[in-house]
Parts: sequence; structure tokens; C-alpha cells
Amino acid sequence: MTQLLGEFDCKLDAKGRLMVPAALKKQLPNAENDGLIINRGFEKNLVIYPKQVWDAVVADLAKLNIYDQENRAFVRAFTRGATELSLDAVGRVLLPKSLVEYAGIGSDLVLACQLDRIEVWDKKAYEDIFDDVPANFASLAQKVMGDKKGGADGE
Repeated sequence: MTQLLGEFDCKLDAKGRLMVPAALKKQLPNAENDGLIINRGFEKNLVIYPKQVWDAVVADLAKLNIYDQENRAFVRAFTRGATELSLDAVGRVLLPKSLVEYAGIGSDLVLACQLDRIEVWDKKAYEDIFDDVPANFASLAQKVMGDKKGGADGE
């Protein structure tokens, strides 16, 4: 399983290209050959998937009953705008203009690794979401992860 770590402040150039940070590129050794997929996120952001991760997501979508209207609507919304990205010779990717506009991304952005994918946020929007972090993060952790045994710190 792909495990990506880190947050990276980046800039889009005038042509909408993003230089993939060297530290992130090291975590994506197969990206140049296999490719990356970019798509809309659930919030006003974008998500970059390594190709193997995207293939697994699509395999899950393919298991949905296409005769169910909600399933069709979800698949349409989820895959809308999905685009393959290619790294150029200097390690840049061209972000699709329609997706950049959807996410409201300006020239300053953040790449935030989330397990096996990378969220792409407008820098200001990313900072704003942390203004809404629950006052009691421990309570949120218990609600979300409370049924798990153990934990990283043994609790």
C-alpha cells in the first residue's frame, strides 16, 4: 500500500503547471511510468491519486449497482473531471484549468498527503479549514477511531 507523508507549499506557474516537490517525488517512484490521476475532492479541493490507487478506487466503483440512481449519480459526480497527469522532463504536471477553477486554486497551493493520495488545496482555503478544527480533538478521535484496539501510543 502506498503511504504518502508531508505537506508541501507550492506555486502554480502562469501556464498552470505545478512543480512536484523532490521530497514528494521520492515517495512516488512509479509516477513517471505509471502516471497520476487528478480528480475533484469531496470538499472544494482536488485529489491526486497514484495510478494503482485510482485503479483500486475505480474497481470499487465498478462493484456498485448501476441500476440504482444514487449510485449512478455518485459515480458521475466522483469521476467528473478525472484526468491523467504526466510529469514533464523537469518534474512538473499541468493541472487541468477546469479543475483548478472548481477548487478555487490560485497561484499558492498546498499539497497535503493523506495516506495513499494527495489533496490539492488553495493555500488560504487549506489554512481556513484548520480554523474549524474541533475544540476537543480527543473527542473527535474517540468518535471516529473509538472502536479500534490499541493505537500508536498503546492506549
